[in-house]
Amino acid sequence: MKSKLYFLVMFILFFALFALLNFASIGGVVYPFAFSMLFALAWANQKVWLLAPAYIGATLAVNFSFESAIGSVVCALFLVVPYYIHILLKKNIKKWELLIYCILSQTATVVFQALGGVSPFIIVASLIGGGLFFWACCHIFEPIIIRGFAFKLTSGELICGAIVLMALSDGLYSCDLYGFSFLKLFVVFSLLSISYTSKSAYTALISAVLALGTLVHENNPVYVTPIILWALSIVAFKTQKRIFPALAVIACETVVGFYFKLYYSFGILQFAPVIAGALIFFLLPKKWYDKVSVLLSTNNDRMAVKNVINRNREVLKRRLDNLSEVFLDMNEVFKKLIKESLSPSQVQELLFEEVKGSVCKNCPEAKHCHRTFCGETKKMFCELIKISMDRGRITLLDLPSYLTSRCGRVNNLMSEINTLTNQYKNYQSLVSNVDISKMLISDQLGGIAQIMRSLSNEVDSLISFNSAQESKIIDELSYNNIFCSDAVVYDKDARTVMASLVVRAEDASRPRLAQVVSKVCSCPMAVYEAYPSSRSGLVNVNLKTSPRYDAIFGVAIHRKTGSNISGDCHSIIKLDGDKFLFAICDGMGSGEKANEKSDTTIGLIENFYKAGFDNELILSSVNKLLNLEKDDVFSTIDVCVVDLKNGIADCIKMGAPSSFVKGEEECKIIEGGALPVGVLQEGKAQIKKIVLCEKDMIVLASDGINDSFGSDSEMKDFLCTLKTTNPQEFANALLDKALANNNGHAVDDMTALVIKIFAN
Repeated sequence: MKSKLYFLVMFILFFALFALLNFASIGGVVYPFAFSMLFALAWANQKVWLLAPAYIGATLAVNFSFESAIGSVVCALFLVVPYYIHILLKKNIKKWELLIYCILSQTATVVFQALGGVSPFIIVASLIGGGLFFWACCHIFEPIIIRGFAFKLTSGELICGAIVLMALSDGLYSCDLYGFSFLKLFVVFSLLSISYTSKSAYTALISAVLALGTLVHENNPVYVTPIILWALSIVAFKTQKRIFPALAVIACETVVGFYFKLYYSFGILQFAPVIAGALIFFLLPKKWYDKVSVLLSTNNDRMAVKNVINRNREVLKRRLDNLSEVFLDMNEVFKKLIKESLSPSQVQELLFEEVKGSVCKNCPEAKHCHRTFCGETKKMFCELIKISMDRGRITLLDLPSYLTSRCGRVNNLMSEINTLTNQYKNYQSLVSNVDISKMLISDQLGGIAQIMRSLSNEVDSLISFNSAQESKIIDELSYNNIFCSDAVVYDKDARTVMASLVVRAEDASRPRLAQVVSKVCSCPMAVYEAYPSSRSGLVNVNLKTSPRYDAIFGVAIHRKTGSNISGDCHSIIKLDGDKFLFAICDGMGSGEKANEKSDTTIGLIENFYKAGFDNELILSSVNKLLNLEKDDVFSTIDVCVVDLKNGIADCIKMGAPSSFVKGEEECKIIEGGALPVGVLQEGKAQIKKIVLCEKDMIVLASDGINDSFGSDSEMKDFLCTLKTTNPQEFANALLDKALANNNGHAVDDMTALVIKIFAN
């Protein structure tokens, strides 16, 4: 029942709209509005089976004649038939196709006009005007009917809306019932609503548009002055209380009609439409105007929202600073928990007392040995303990002859020393692992404190929003047929501009999007993130200032001959702050075990870098973690972190061979160094900073490639002979040469990673 009532109401509204536009004309001779509105409403997803009969009925109600009936039926058929054909074919009608159907729908009308002697100029003007009005209606119906009252109109959509209003004003000019002007009612209500929900300038603009509509109808300026005076009175008394502008427009009409006598006649019926329009405006609920205000609002500053953002940044900074202090305190506590190791002499003293108490207890010669020969006995026991600590055990061959000749508990003595030294070594290893774990936790707590302090510094400054650029971006994108419902532009720091846009999903990947934002922001901008919006069909697109440089890379890999899996692993990931991480990890040996070790190492490095830890802490932590495994498989690490903003690279090596930076004029060697990761508890990485230039190529290679050349100089000379600027071809050529140097035989796993830097 509700659906039937809804369709009945919609039919009545369509009927009234078409009837109104059938009255609308240009100079009383060109009628382009009604038929183009029919096709525009179909584009806006309105029911065709409601539109067609409403259009035919309204046309006949306004002008009942044979020509009018045939013309309206043919017009409706050019909509209905293609519409259902497209449904059967399961193909959507495109806007330009609907425009063609719209023009062709006037075939019968054009024939009747030509036979009736109507000027060809008028016929052509009607068709062109209808096409333009169709396009304007589609452009304004899309945000209002299809998207709904959710987003601000762009300047282009506002212009199209003004054209539709002008046409409605044109048609209303002729809608006069015994002196009651529906034009006055519509204009008064429209001006009051627009003034209440938008800028005063919009009220003046719309009043001019509506006045122009009445002038276009029959070149009669009778309503031009009253409409402009109504707008001025409404703007003058504009306030949040709707009663004042409503009373102001009624008072203005009183002066216009009774004092200035601008109308041909003026009585109670001529005065009533203004009162009715003001009354409707006053009685409509506020929530209706709230929806309209979103549509018409030009306030892009959103100061309240932006103040909240900056306020939250201040609160976040304080909390990050407090958390940083907490983690620094925890770092100090864990450092104090680390026990100091006993010196070798202290260990010997401790174990000597243990041996003395267990072996020599109740021995009849104990007093003689430990009193008469106290010094010699202690020295001898300590030497035996030292031998057992170094070699793992002592034997009879290690005992001096004078001890075996006078001591009756030699076997017990050897057994006890061996047992105690092994127990102590196991205990020392356990304590060492615990201490390493404590050091590792301490380092991580300190690293987290540094990250939080860095985040605190990042949010320390207030965000400076650029409202002018936001409005310009929305308008410029609209001109390029990219719908943007909202835009935020702000300066992240002195060198980085950030922009966040809400656009249609199909527009997110268009190259023109970044081009428009770059033009408005006066700097190269690039899309770095896109994700779905909370509103269906829209996505959030984030852009930021493009870094000075960009990078491309090539990788060439060959596993050791006879091995089923490579022990080399490589990584290429983009980090925050316009940085790239390139790394090669070479597990000692080849095969599955080496691959597992290198894969674990490279995974740890990636995650630490993603989290934001600094270079030294990352390598130190990875080294401690892998040292805890206590196995004989180690890994070399060759890392290059390139900052694309300034072209500076950090080259970090632990046991890795030399790398190379090939420029246009020379090739530099970055020498390897340090022990592989996990060998020592306190392994140190070799870190070197290099300044890169445009077109530089960084070459990282595992030792399977480097060892295939006689020396670093020989490999450097070969790299200088390569003329290709393609990093993949460069890496392939290097791998082929390394294999050729060994007669096509890979004596070890081989990985070549080549990175090329170029201006963005």
